[in-house]
Amino acid sequence: MPDLEFWWWLLPGFVLFFALGWIAARIDISHLLRESRALPLSYFRGLNFLLNEQPDKAIESFIEVVKVDPQTIDLHFALGNLFRRQGEIDRAIRMHQNLLDRIDLPADKRQVAVFELAQDFHRAGLLDRAEELFMRLDGSPFELQSQGFLLQIYEQEKDWQKAIAATRRMEALAKLPYFKEIAHYCCELAQNAMLRSQFGEARACIDQALAEYKLCTRATMLLGDVETQQDRPAAAIEAWQRIESQNPAFLGLVAERLADAYRKVGDVAQGIRVLRSYQDQYPSLDLLTTLFNQILTHEGAESAAQAIKEELTRNPTLLGLDKLLEAQLMAAPAERRNDLELVKNLVGQHIKRLGMYRCEQCGFRAKQYYWRCPGCNKWETYSPKRTETPDGFA
Repeated sequence: MPDLEFWWWLLPGFVLFFALGWIAARIDISHLLRESRALPLSYFRGLNFLLNEQPDKAIESFIEVVKVDPQTIDLHFALGNLFRRQGEIDRAIRMHQNLLDRIDLPADKRQVAVFELAQDFHRAGLLDRAEELFMRLDGSPFELQSQGFLLQIYEQEKDWQKAIAATRRMEALAKLPYFKEIAHYCCELAQNAMLRSQFGEARACIDQALAEYKLCTRATMLLGDVETQQDRPAAAIEAWQRIESQNPAFLGLVAERLADAYRKVGDVAQGIRVLRSYQDQYPSLDLLTTLFNQILTHEGAESAAQAIKEELTRNPTLLGLDKLLEAQLMAAPAERRNDLELVKNLVGQHIKRLGMYRCEQCGFRAKQYYWRCPGCNKWETYSPKRTETPDGFA
């Protein structure tokens, strides 16, 4: 009986709780109904067109609503965004500019309008005006996004100092590391300095890149280039060989430079030994090509053919086969050359699309190596090793 009395005491509380909930729901529903009745039919037609992925018709409907009720700020934003997505940048700019011109626009909405207008200018290619507006959003809820857009502008304009500053600000805001990007901006500055023969400045930028990202093989490659331009091939060799401790997969990208530096110091044989060692440990098509050319030039066709045969035993590739046929063709007697040329031409037809560098982020393929992918604009997403996978296959 005590348990039953306890539940009887709680019953009025449950009834009161559900009654209050019912009253609150009725108030919310009635408020929603009043708001929906105040909206023109064109508003709902526009929403329906959006849901059905008909943005052109949605724009027409929303324009009717704006004409009826110019105070619909959020609808102005939605309409401006639709214009921008549809490529009607001039109309998007006018829509967002009109909002900014309103003296009664609340402060939070004004920040939204600035951010949207800045995106319009950016999309239109008016980078100076876009930069000015994005910079006005420092300290706002849109600061991190604005820094991302500013970074795109600075990369496009190749203003690497500003790119470094924007990236450091993004690091502070997002609490995420961007050391790899900063290192590449420093490398871009080093390359610019080298073009002006400012080698001291180039070395300082390279040191800064390595301080940010000690595994930055690009910076080490540039250091070797600086030494080469200052006629110090032995120092260049020493620099490029450090790549083995950073990421040996990148050795193929400096194979030609290494061979040329060993030629300048008068030790071609040592250069061939070094390239052989790298090819044995870190096989790549670039290393193989350079090694083959060096042996062919300095040791003859028979030695080159033998080296390629050994390599094909370990790593069979069509490009390796092409080099073998080239060596055999040079050493073959006249009566065999026609047959070898026929086979080499057939192999050559198949390897035209091979030996490509491939972006690991977006799959973009290229004959040359890019530190920044032209497809997705990400840094250091290309594998330094060429692939023999044909176009259209992963």
